[in-house]
Amino acid sequence: MHANRTDARADLPPRVGFVVSKAVGNAVVRNRTKRRLRASVASRLNGIPTGLDLVVRANPAAADAGWDELDLAVARGLEKACRR
Repeated sequence: MHANRTDARADLPPRVGFVVSKAVGNAVVRNRTKRRLRASVASRLNGIPTGLDLVVRANPAAADAGWDELDLAVARGLEKACRR
């Protein structure tokens, strides 16, 4: 997870983008992984500071991860990215 904060977007809501490469799996697996990541981030959207741009990049292990494991990884990544 990568985060970027700029002064031009200081008062605007956070933006989140997702990168799920072909290394994760075929199109079905990539889309499922992206939906699961999106749902996990959406449940924590209120905790993301305004003006922050986040990029969530899925690694190949995300395709095989269970929901709890993926959700915990997203929570840790968001916490770390928001501290910076």
